[in-house]
Amino acid sequence: QERISQWHDQSSRYSTELRDFKNQVLGMLEAAEKEREAMRTEAESAAVRVDRLEREVDYLETQNPAPPCVEVDETLMDKQVATAKQRKNEKYTKLTDCSDTIASVRAMKILKRFGSTSGLWTKDAAGNSEKIYVFDGTANDTVYVFPRMREFTLFSATRKAARIKLPYPWVGTGHLVYDGHLYYIRQQGLSFQVIKFNLANKTVVDSSVFPAEEQIPVFGLSPFTYIEVAADEEGLWAIYATKEDEKNICLAKLDPGSLDIEQMWDTPCPRENAEGAFVVCGALHVVYNTRLPSRSRVQCVFDVSGTLAPEDASLVYFPKRYGSHSSMKYSPQERQVYAWDDGYQIIYRMEMKKKMEV
Repeated sequence: QERISQWHDQSSRYSTELRDFKNQVLGMLEAAEKEREAMRTEAESAAVRVDRLEREVDYLETQNPAPPCVEVDETLMDKQVATAKQRKNEKYTKLTDCSDTIASVRAMKILKRFGSTSGLWTKDAAGNSEKIYVFDGTANDTVYVFPRMREFTLFSATRKAARIKLPYPWVGTGHLVYDGHLYYIRQQGLSFQVIKFNLANKTVVDSSVFPAEEQIPVFGLSPFTYIEVAADEEGLWAIYATKEDEKNICLAKLDPGSLDIEQMWDTPCPRENAEGAFVVCGALHVVYNTRLPSRSRVQCVFDVSGTLAPEDASLVYFPKRYGSHSSMKYSPQERQVYAWDDGYQIIYRMEMKKKMEV
């Protein structure tokens, strides 16, 4: 009876302690829930403030753009002067009456996230086709072709896409679809080829070794791209860099039929912190960032015809989103840029303005 009485006492004490502990835990849970709700409210408020701050930064940067990061190199200037003297009778003759330049990014649309962090997506820069061409990665031999933008946007997998297997693998993200043909870059040892591939009959039409020695990556922040093939209202261009002038980007006019180089220029646009480039109405626009991804912006413009004064070139800012662009393809018909940003496919619609002639 004593043991039973002792057991009842202990059991009663344990029950009391358990009840007290339960009440204590419930109180702690209620306090934690209140703290969680308070933190959630603070996080939402912080997100609103950050969003407002980004919009204010966008406005301030637009109103007070940073000066172009062009390093003055006396040797380079002497070389450019000498080259200019040699080419004084080789003034570039415009093929069109295009007199527009980019004023700003009018709108941005994020389509989806597809494939690798680096890649390229584009439409035919010269045709009326609605097809979307996707190059996943920086070294591959298979191109995905979606019939329209709708199929590319709505379906996460590639089951709605046709596949084109190329005879040679590509390198980098500098390729272009133009007038029913794919112009892509192939590496052979230390040299690079421009391959012209007919998309209708799936055959190589022509190929040409790019006439530049000791090529290096054209963009400091995109070490996988050695040649960027671009299209604008004037035709085809090649953007590249060599060890001979390793600090700056070079530009060449391409004949789309024969792949011959019609004319070449040494530009004042530096390679350092460059992530991409495109050509608009005969003017090279180079986009810069930082090694720790920040804001992308056009910070150097080089007009081959000399009709755009440097002080009239807009230093265009792209909205900050994910990381750094691995490719940016300008569509002269649509006046927009197809960009690949850390695996996200983005369309930038551009606001244009007329050039002020020098």
